Amino acid sequence: MNEANETKVISIFKTNKKREEKKERMLPEPDLFAACPYEGNILEFYSGQFESVYVLLHPFIRATSIKTERFYPETYPSKTEILAHCLSVEWREIVKLSELANINEIDIGLRTGILGLKDEFENTEYANSITRLEESSNIIRPCEGDIPELLQNQLFEVFQQIGQEWLWIGDEFGTERKLEWIDDLKGDYIFPSHCNLFTPDKSILVTTHWDSHFSFLCSTMQTIEKILSVNPFEGFFCNEKTEVFWSLRSPMNY
Repeated sequence: MNEANETKVISIFKTNKKREEKKERMLPEPDLFAACPYEGNILEFYSGQFESVYVLLHPFIRATSIKTERFYPETYPSKTEILAHCLSVEWREIVKLSELANINEIDIGLRTGILGLKDEFENTEYANSITRLEESSNIIRPCEGDIPELLQNQLFEVFQQIGQEWLWIGDEFGTERKLEWIDDLKGDYIFPSHCNLFTPDKSILVTTHWDSHFSFLCSTMQTIEKILSVNPFEGFFCNEKTEVFWSLRSPMNY
């Protein structure tokens, strides 16, 4: 076929330039029963899902029969080791042992120590006070962003006592979740970073803000009070003003 007799095929469809461009993928809004606020008012974030939120303060760690030098990322002890060789130290006890006056100063000091605050909100004296306490004792600061080993089994046992047998383990972004039998979580289970733990009936959530040394226990007031009657975890209830960065925005005392 010569060039003069060639038939040209012409598309009848218009080219959609927008389709040809790489479309930005945006995740849908996470389910509130499996999500953690990054900032702002806590009760407003959970409005319509949870009536009440209790701030679970992560305990400091007292090493009784394990070297404090182990508590670095490369050599950090397993949960089994921590439970066998360490004790919990409440924040109210840290106030007595340090120069810090209250839990707000502890929170600011911990955040400053991980460079989790803007320069204008940092307080190096609070951070140094925590460091001095660590250097003069067998006390180690809690890790940020995850439910601590010293609290995990205590929470699991309380959940079982109030009738829960399973927990969903969800990732930080609400894109993956796995259902687990609670007893299977009590050993050296590897939890995803910044995970969300919630019950199958969506009535209870435990979640941790990624730059904070506390977790949120979310449910009805009645359920949280029932949990605290079994185990009086150190912490406080959020009020209508409590924000994620409560030590700076809405200081708390108890």
